Amino acid sequence: MSVPLQPMADYIVAQTEEAANKTASGLYIPGGAQEKPSVAKVVAVAAGVNSVKVGDRIVYKSYSQTEVKVEKETYLLVKEEDVLATVKS
Repeated sequence: MSVPLQPMADYIVAQTEEAANKTASGLYIPGGAQEKPSVAKVVAVAAGVNSVKVGDRIVYKSYSQTEVKVEKETYLLVKEEDVLATVKS
């Protein structure tokens, strides 16, 4: 996958994962009531980033990212210091 963004300094480019639209019991959640996910997949990292790599799933601070739309795709720019954890699967 070619990413049209090259992050600078200590930034990470990531894409959010789809939020579940159905509860475990089978109830559907309307779009406005869904919580914004704070888990994303890393698609590019700046040269200065050492703690994560492309392909990692990260948990980030909910209101610290910048959302950018390029070529019909939405990307997040997250500072390395705003990454709280990586998700092991």
